[in-house]
Amino acid sequence: MPKAPSPFALFSRSERGAVLVIVLWVVFGLVALTLYFADSMTAELHVGDNVLRVAEAQEAVEGGARYITQVLTLYASEGHPPLSTDFFSEELPVGASTFWLIGRAPDADPTNEPVFGLVDEAGKLNLNTATRDMLEALPNMLPEFAAAIIDWRDRNSDPTENGAEDNAYASLSPPRAPKNAPFETVGELRLVYGSTLDLLFGEDANLNGALDDNENDGTRSAPYDDADGLLQEGLFNYVTVYSRQPNTRASGGNRLNVTSPSDRPQIQQLLASRFEDSRATQIMAAIGADPLRSVAEFMVRSRMTAEEFAQIETDLTADNGAYATGRVNINTAPATVLACLPGIGIENVDAILNYRLSQSEKLTSIGWLTEVLEPAAIIAAGPYITGQSYQFSADIAAVGRFGRGYARSQFVYDLSDGTPRIIYRTDRTGLGWALGRQVRESLELFSNRS
Repeated sequence: MPKAPSPFALFSRSERGAVLVIVLWVVFGLVALTLYFADSMTAELHVGDNVLRVAEAQEAVEGGARYITQVLTLYASEGHPPLSTDFFSEELPVGASTFWLIGRAPDADPTNEPVFGLVDEAGKLNLNTATRDMLEALPNMLPEFAAAIIDWRDRNSDPTENGAEDNAYASLSPPRAPKNAPFETVGELRLVYGSTLDLLFGEDANLNGALDDNENDGTRSAPYDDADGLLQEGLFNYVTVYSRQPNTRASGGNRLNVTSPSDRPQIQQLLASRFEDSRATQIMAAIGADPLRSVAEFMVRSRMTAEEFAQIETDLTADNGAYATGRVNINTAPATVLACLPGIGIENVDAILNYRLSQSEKLTSIGWLTEVLEPAAIIAAGPYITGQSYQFSADIAAVGRFGRGYARSQFVYDLSDGTPRIIYRTDRTGLGWALGRQVRESLELFSNRS
């Protein structure tokens, strides 16, 4: 039987060549489509992986927030901050993710690497209670902006000298009105008349308290800086709205008001319960009958030792109401804030910092001030200072598995009612990398090995 002819036999040689070319183009097209879709799938895989790593970092931030709640529950009591040795602050694992607590070193100048730990909100000036003079003493503060802050928080529409009320805000585009009520967040400063990013952030564009490379390169990248190797911090790092302490005692009941003559018999009873009756009588006699303005003035006039005063400080107040708001913790405030306080000023800052560094075990009250400052200076500072802290911020930055993905949030915790609770939270991821060069390089090394 004759063999069937090949289909190609029906075509001439030139026609067969054309068919081959068409087939090859079809094959090449299919290969190209395959490669295109494979590349797209690879890209989608990387995108999905990045989304997953960011989600892991965000969950690590949440884990860090719960960790801090536990730390404060266990180690913060009666207004005493937890010690840095009580908990871990850097490279803490949550599953395969890791988080850090971006803190500050109040007794040292910023470097090009961040410090890790909690931040004491009572170590800052309170925007709702600081006087105009105290605000004007902050670095780079303009007198007009300090006045505008006072006008923003007061409850009237009468401008202070060089301040800003309705007319000033009406001239803005778009126009708005001043709040004429207390600050609820530090972020409200951006709404105050005369506010600029330079005033609020300084050179610390990512608010990590460290001099990052882009903050020390002049005008080559934002923020524009003076490239002098020193970090100029903005107002955001020095002010708060959260500092307050309860006027109740840990054992229950109200604190005794040193400014109230009617509380003096109870104060003597308190002294007698902690010391001998004769010592209590001696202390009350030293105080005399003249009015007192602060717990610090009580301490000075009583001539108590630092050890004695530390035993009763948390039983005393100089305020009516449920809370005393805006006191600066003399044990944790940085030099910049200390220099703003009446009676202390820049001339006494070095003496305080040196004492805190050399006698850290005594920083449990304000009693040690009698070893550093003159009595008149302590009395002048008295209405604005404390030795207690009940609010702490945790600036938590985290990365996901393999050092990929990044998230960051700041939490503010309040212990003034006993149990720690989060009263404020803000996402800081958009401020950029905040963990410094060393952490970045170690994560890149780990990622390359993975």
